[in-house]
Amino acid sequence: MIGKLSGRIDYRTEDHVLLDVRGVGYIVYCSDRTLGALPSVGEATALFTELLVREDLLQLYGFTTLQEKEWFRLLQTVQGVGAKAALAMLSALGPDGVSRAIALGDWNSIKAAKGIGPKTAQRVVNELKEKAPTVMAMGGSITAAMGEEPAELTETPEPKTPTKRAAPAPKPNMAAQSEALSALGNLGYQPGEAASAVAQAMQDDPEADTSALIRAALRLLAPKG
Repeated sequence: MIGKLSGRIDYRTEDHVLLDVRGVGYIVYCSDRTLGALPSVGEATALFTELLVREDLLQLYGFTTLQEKEWFRLLQTVQGVGAKAALAMLSALGPDGVSRAIALGDWNSIKAAKGIGPKTAQRVVNELKEKAPTVMAMGGSITAAMGEEPAELTETPEPKTPTKRAAPAPKPNMAAQSEALSALGNLGYQPGEAASAVAQAMQDDPEADTSALIRAALRLLAPKG
């Protein structure tokens, strides 16, 4: 399985690029948004990839983020959604837009994609709604694909207080809080409203993981009435 390619763009068309990887050219199909984010012909880039295998066809699809790649894979698990339809949804909404629409049950936004009818849009929302928070929390970008190392993370050592370990109180999952805030920010929510919703969700369940926090926060942020 080819999971990532780094090379130079030899040429580009309306739906794919030819990526030269050390003398080997790979045709990689992309959504409109991904194509728009790529550099010009002759410049270096990197893409996360998914290989579609059929009896008479092998096609590579490329993505600038792991979130987009994962939605491309998940969307095709829905009856009636193939690679073309999955790319159409990602082209129309982007991975963040797909995440928001599915998480909030907004099948009308999914239906706005080219070639997607109401029944298919409803199936997409119904079958993938529970998976949206997990995908929203995924990291990974073209910077990571290029092999640039992220800044080192430092861990705060646990305070050495043995007397408190006898009956520890539940600790808020700070990593989950940070990831939930980042996911909501990517969906376009203002920092203040996102922080308020996440704080309320954490108060209700201090030990909630990232997916649970995102789901709870989205319920709090959803329009009432």
